[in-house]
Amino acid sequence: MGASRKPARQVHQGGDPWGSALDPALLRALDAALAARPSGSIIGVALSAGADSAMLALHAASAARRLGLRLHCFHIHHGLQAEADDWRDHAHRLATLLGAECHSRRVAVGVDGRGMEAAARDVRYAALAELAAHAGAGHLLLAHHQDDQAETVLLRLLRGTGPLGLAAMRPVTERAGLVWIRPWLDQPRSAILDCARRFEALSGWRPVDDPSNADVRYARAALREGLAPVLDARWPAWRRTLARHAAQARDLSDWVAETARADWTGLDPAPDGRSFSLAAWRALPQTRQAPALRHWLLGLGLRMPTEARLRAWLRSLREVHALGHDRDLRLLHEDVWIVVRRGRVLCVAKTRVE
Repeated sequence: MGASRKPARQVHQGGDPWGSALDPALLRALDAALAARPSGSIIGVALSAGADSAMLALHAASAARRLGLRLHCFHIHHGLQAEADDWRDHAHRLATLLGAECHSRRVAVGVDGRGMEAAARDVRYAALAELAAHAGAGHLLLAHHQDDQAETVLLRLLRGTGPLGLAAMRPVTERAGLVWIRPWLDQPRSAILDCARRFEALSGWRPVDDPSNADVRYARAALREGLAPVLDARWPAWRRTLARHAAQARDLSDWVAETARADWTGLDPAPDGRSFSLAAWRALPQTRQAPALRHWLLGLGLRMPTEARLRAWLRSLREVHALGHDRDLRLLHEDVWIVVRRGRVLCVAKTRVE
């Protein structure tokens, strides 16, 4: 269990038939996240029809009325469960209750070696971005909460992502011109479930329950079903503690990113960002060479290498001239080569080096 929480006072709002189902703390967190949005802005909510996203939509509908915003709900039909059609219809019924528009899209999930969870997440986010663009929404709300954040930190720790990876989910991120907002990362799921019960009593609408959330074949469900009860019994505040670690890791990650950006400007980067001076990179303290390299790869839109591969790259770049001549160094990464030519580290298309 997380921190103890007093029962929520009823929130009565003029003209809001569901006001007594709202939670004051959840509403304050959402208001704070939306405070800078200009009146008339279109905001979206990713709505699966589960309890978390449904209650976010409920609170967003209330906030939108007060702040003069326009609310759209977006539902992604993965086609992975027999009940998926019913979940889509259920999401649309909720949006109607809330006076919001609802858009849905069916996607095909193909597993590519990263696992079903990762594949479904990637196609879901891509479809959400497309629906948001179609509706004209520049901001999209996601219902991740403190429990989700704690689970993410623990999973990343077990997978060895390193201290920066423990930053887990960020409250606000921007990708492809869309701002993704997670206003409830500091809020316990228990408060959300309390809202869902109150809303069901008022409206008769009940959240759906995705059986995959308890399917221990998936890593997050295995943690939730097997490990979480042990942690609850021994360290009842573990979710809050790990969420605090995530916030501290975000501060560290931001500092490292700012330092890497500053270091990058001193590496004589090419105008297109595809090369930099090897000598200038070597002149950096060794503790700042890896962040500068990650900054370069990120700017090129490439995935980060594994820690073992990155360490091997660092050794090669530090020792390249000992190999005899520049062209001895060719590091394959995804569909590009990282090579050294005439004292510069370049990223070139694979076909150009064959």
